[in-house]
Amino acid sequence: MTRRYNFCAGPAALPTPVLERAREEMLDYRGHGLSVMEMSHRSPEFEAIAGAAEANLRTLLQIPDNYRVLFMQGGATMQFACVPLNLLGGGGTPNYLDTGIWSGKAIKEADHLAGSHLAATSRASGYVDVPRNDAIALSADAAYLHYCHNETIGGLAYDYTPDVAVPLVCDMSSSILSTPLDVSRYGVIYAGAQKNIGPAGLTLVIVRDDLLGQALPRTPSLLDWKVYADNASMINTPPTYAWYLAGLVFEWLRDDVGGIEAMATINRRKAATLYGAIDASDFYSNPIAPVNRSLMNVPFVLADEALNNTFLDEAEAAGLLNLKGHRSVGGMRASLYNAVTEQAVDALVAFMGDFERRHG
Repeated sequence: MTRRYNFCAGPAALPTPVLERAREEMLDYRGHGLSVMEMSHRSPEFEAIAGAAEANLRTLLQIPDNYRVLFMQGGATMQFACVPLNLLGGGGTPNYLDTGIWSGKAIKEADHLAGSHLAATSRASGYVDVPRNDAIALSADAAYLHYCHNETIGGLAYDYTPDVAVPLVCDMSSSILSTPLDVSRYGVIYAGAQKNIGPAGLTLVIVRDDLLGQALPRTPSLLDWKVYADNASMINTPPTYAWYLAGLVFEWLRDDVGGIEAMATINRRKAATLYGAIDASDFYSNPIAPVNRSLMNVPFVLADEALNNTFLDEAEAAGLLNLKGHRSVGGMRASLYNAVTEQAVDALVAFMGDFERRHG
């Protein structure tokens, strides 16, 4: 079997060593005689899996002791509702930064539940850059400030951490674990798993202790962070196999890669290789301000859009999968998550060069 190169934005590529380890343990997890998928989430075996996953994540991200790590379901999209539900029990207005489609969806959900204040937006530029810190104007009663660190669809990323006097809440679905992160700067970080953490079906939430127990009275128990914190994320049956696979990814990052800083060095090289090829060409282009270019999601367009389908067909034939851009922006998009190898990026750049020579 020959595995092809997967540039999907999510569910994304998983590290080959993780898949091989999961294959080895599929029928018999470490001599226990059954699969992780068949284990009770209350069993000592799965509790050990869950505990090791959290411990390794805490080590990788250097998560302070006054933060709780929650393993939830529902995707990051469910957290669009969980954030206002959990943080507005003491009053105040949700504040948001708008940098594209995913931050816009979070704003829409907050408006539906409680209303919101737009603290800054890059709409006027066409979402090719992010608002600067001095442009952020919080409401007088701001309960928190929410932003999306990396807009998966637009390929736009923050080059700084907003500095505000209210709890900072961040959607890091497509950038968590890709570069070092100072968790102490944030009140809440959340991320869907299907980019850099593991398979779809799991959502990671990192929340500071003092922000627990502030939920609105109408908050359903399955959306209440404190309920999860008080029950070790097992208020109901969790997505056990996704949790297990996430734990294997954390081990891979720690042992095979050498930690987050080592991963960041690799990611910077991958992105530089692809952006360099785009910038050196008149055939391909990327619209994002260089300082805000994402390391994880690289959109690009062809000078002749009539060649889009040909590009995608030939790319797939060459073993380069899932390069079609999101339907809302068109063009192409290569997602370079942690599990996407430098070999994959080199293969993509070589194909792009050959395609340009033949069709440019």
